[in-house]
Amino acid sequence: MGGEETVIADTPRRSRRGGGRNGPPGPPDQPGKDKGRGGWRRFIPNWKIVVAAVVVLAAGVFGMIMVAYAQTPVPKETQAEAVAQGSTIYYRDGKTVIARLGTARETVPYEKMAQSIKDATVAIENKTFWEDSGISISGMVRSVYMTATGQQLQGASTITQQMARNYYDGLSQEVSVTRKVKEIFVAVKLNKEMGKEEILKNYLNTVNFGRAYGIQAAAKAYFGDKVTADKLTPVQSAYLAARIQTPSWEPDAPALKVRFDTVVKYMAEQWPDKYGTLPQTAKFPKTKKLSMKNQLGGIKGYMVKQVKEELKARGLTEDAIESNGYKIISTFDKKLMLDAQKAVRGVTANMSNEFHTGLAAVDPKTGRVLAFYGGDDYISDPWNEPFQSEKQAASAFKPYVLAAWLQAGYSLKSYVPGNETVPKEIPGQQLGGFRNSHNVGQAVDVVKATAQSVNTAYVSMAYKLPGQLEDVKNLVEAAGFDPKRMEQDVKEHQYQFSIGSALVTPVEQAAGYSIFANAGKYTKYHVVQRVEQNGKIAYPEVRTSKSVIDPAVAADSTVAMQEVLRSGTAAGKGLGTRPAAGKTGTNNNEKEAWFVGYTPQISAAVGMYREQCVTKTGKVVQPLHSNCPITPNGKASKKYGPNNPYTHPREVSLGFEGAGPPTSIWRAFMLLAHEGKPVEQFPTKAEVGLPENIVPSPTPTPTATKNPFDDGDPFGPGDCGLVGCDDGPGNGNGNGNGNGNDNGIGNDQGGDPNQDNGIPESGDHGVLSGGSGGGAVPAAPSATPPAPPTRRDER
Repeated sequence: MGGEETVIADTPRRSRRGGGRNGPPGPPDQPGKDKGRGGWRRFIPNWKIVVAAVVVLAAGVFGMIMVAYAQTPVPKETQAEAVAQGSTIYYRDGKTVIARLGTARETVPYEKMAQSIKDATVAIENKTFWEDSGISISGMVRSVYMTATGQQLQGASTITQQMARNYYDGLSQEVSVTRKVKEIFVAVKLNKEMGKEEILKNYLNTVNFGRAYGIQAAAKAYFGDKVTADKLTPVQSAYLAARIQTPSWEPDAPALKVRFDTVVKYMAEQWPDKYGTLPQTAKFPKTKKLSMKNQLGGIKGYMVKQVKEELKARGLTEDAIESNGYKIISTFDKKLMLDAQKAVRGVTANMSNEFHTGLAAVDPKTGRVLAFYGGDDYISDPWNEPFQSEKQAASAFKPYVLAAWLQAGYSLKSYVPGNETVPKEIPGQQLGGFRNSHNVGQAVDVVKATAQSVNTAYVSMAYKLPGQLEDVKNLVEAAGFDPKRMEQDVKEHQYQFSIGSALVTPVEQAAGYSIFANAGKYTKYHVVQRVEQNGKIAYPEVRTSKSVIDPAVAADSTVAMQEVLRSGTAAGKGLGTRPAAGKTGTNNNEKEAWFVGYTPQISAAVGMYREQCVTKTGKVVQPLHSNCPITPNGKASKKYGPNNPYTHPREVSLGFEGAGPPTSIWRAFMLLAHEGKPVEQFPTKAEVGLPENIVPSPTPTPTATKNPFDDGDPFGPGDCGLVGCDDGPGNGNGNGNGNGNDNGIGNDQGGDPNQDNGIPESGDHGVLSGGSGGGAVPAAPSATPPAPPTRRDER
């Protein structure tokens, strides 16, 4: 026994699986079997592990959310589109609208919004707005789910979320979970940093209502200009709030009516004390009919164009005008604008579209353009006659020579040449010298020379001035005419400049004559009184004035020009008992005709010309809306187009003089324009200067006797030889281009082939800018008149 390695005990062993010390032994362990949980349960982790994992995961997700939230900044910059406000141009009263430009939005403060529009919007868009934290949990879950599954986003965002997305820069409109989460974070932060009223204000000022953005513009767009945001009724508010979901709905779409009823119902449920009876009384409102008429149609487009041009010159771009919410008060008077159109139409009703008329009226004291006639429809004919058509001034330019004459110290009592100039040969004349269309005798005083528009007198007066043409040029530049144009014309036409060879526009002439109506002062013409933004002046009126001539010179010039309407070329066409003065103008072959005149209250100019539309074969075609057609009948053509036009303009004779239709239009307009205005008198005659007789005074004083020239004009038609040849043919310009610009080509009147009765070719002149008025004013000399200048001959 001692040698055995193992001893077996007599008593049984305890089973490891037994429950008690003396219990029966359990079954033996099966080899290869899990001694823990069996079957599928062995794959389930212990619950403690699961809880721990969920806690860790939740903490991680929450941590990431908090980090993302903390790193999401609150936007500070607003979207340009969200705050873009259209500008409005008004007539000079600041109340009557001419046109609205750009985005239809007007931002208004919270206090200027009716309570009903605030309630209606909250009721339908976000009923928990006043209590929530800026987000809706249920709406957020639904929105995120639909976005993640690729479905269209529903309107689940709160007002705060919508405001954040539409108002602030940096939140895109893309459909994505990332954008939605960022929007939620921003909304929560905004809700903490901004008051609910400010959020709702921004929302209502930016949201799209269909016809307009923002509640103020929407109220006017659907219910008329008199209905502003603060005047909306509960029914109107419910209608506009119903549009927010689908702005593209037609004004009376069936779906919109259903949503309108829903808004009314929700308003009553949420605020029964205010809107409890609304569901029973509310009727779907009638809205303003949307006008399809282009707001630039008719005469409005011409006004808008000039306002834009002036503001552009001041650095205000068209984009800025259409997005910065300006209130632009123009200088235009609505009644006078209609009076101008009525006057032109009344006289030209039976004329064809070949006849072009430009009218401009200026307040001589302020330089404000009160009215003008540029055409009947800007859409079909955008060329603005009084601002863009540059034509020879003809004899309507002579008053500036008269002013220079008086400013030099000479008087109205001076005797000046009648039938021929002194000296006989003066630079710029044609063969045979400067002439008149009728015989006026060897000597006339300055008043008669003005009334009868005597060319020889005015050329001689300009030649007699201390600085000669330089004095005239300096004066007209000071009176607002473009210096480059004036300089060029003096260079090309020499002393023809003194009788109107220079190109001018009606608005320049109306403003230029202001020096006679306003005691010698010139104020640059302009069309904008002021530009306001948010109730403050952003761009004030630019009213630059300067003294061009002495008040006494202006008074005596007026005396001479009054005689034009009493006994001169426009005799009998004055304004009755109301004092008025002015000057006619007609150039060679009556191609261009003028009347420019004034009262103490208004200075107005009327200019006319005629253009025929001619094909390459010489066929004359009627204009389309005053424009020469570039294709036959204005229809599409493979052969003709802008680079190969079907017709080209050719300026031809009007068939009448400045004392005809231009004076009649001026008179008709001025009578209408002065209705209800007090009659103001011109200053009394000043008797300025000393007589300077270029020729001896007639002795004895001529009496009314039979004049050998009464039986006919010895010079014959077209033989007056000067652009300033008033009420008779003279020296003029030739064909204008399609826009009314003049090429200044002379015309051969026949007879001697070497004698050209027109002005030398002057070249093409561009479109006028406003004119700087930068000329120097000739100073008055001592009481002793200067010696006459040395005679300069040119052959």
